[in-house]
Amino acid sequence: MDATTRPMRADARRNYERILECARQMFAEVGTEAPLDEIARRTGVGPGTLYRHFPNRAALIEAVYRSSIEALSRRAEELLESDLPPLEALDLWVRAQVDFVMNRRGLAVTLKAALDRDSDTFMLCSTIATDAAASVLRPAQAAGLVRPELEPKDLIRLGHGIGAACEQTPEAAERLLTVVLAGLRTAPQFAEPSASS
Repeated sequence: MDATTRPMRADARRNYERILECARQMFAEVGTEAPLDEIARRTGVGPGTLYRHFPNRAALIEAVYRSSIEALSRRAEELLESDLPPLEALDLWVRAQVDFVMNRRGLAVTLKAALDRDSDTFMLCSTIATDAAASVLRPAQAAGLVRPELEPKDLIRLGHGIGAACEQTPEAAERLLTVVLAGLRTAPQFAEPSASS
C-alpha cells in the first residue's frame, strides 16, 4: 500500500502535500527530469522523507498528475454541494477546467508524456475527470437545460480546446467560453405564430 492510500499522520500529510507542490512547480520549470534531491531541498525535507513517500521518479510524476486531476474533481463536488442551479454549476466547472488548462497545460503535457497511457494512474485520472464532468452535466441535462446528446467527455474536449487555444491569448477565453457555453444549451422553444400574425 502506498502513501496515497494508507492513513498518514498530520505531519506526514503536510510533508507529502509540500513535496507534491514543490515537484509541480519544478516540473513546470524544468520538466520531469528535475533532480529529486533538489525537490527535497526546496521543500525543506530530507531525501529520505521524499523517498518514503515516492520511492522513484515515476511515483512522484504519477502523484503530481493525479493530484491535479483530483483538484478538478473536487471543484465539481464543491459546485454540486453549493446548491447552485445546475446550469450555473456546469458553466463554472467548464470555466475551472479552461483555467486549469490555460495555467497548467505545459505541466500537464509534460506529465502525460512521462506517463504510460496504459498505466493504472492514467486510466484512473481519465475516469476521475470523466466522472467529474458527468456529475455537473447530468443534472443540467435532467432539467432539460443542456443538449441531451452531449457526453461528459465532450465537456473535457471543449474545455481543453479553449484552454489550449487561449494559452497565449487569455483575453480571448471569455469570449470563446460565452459562445461555447451558449451552444451547450437546449434551443429555446418558440411559440407557433398565430393565424392573425
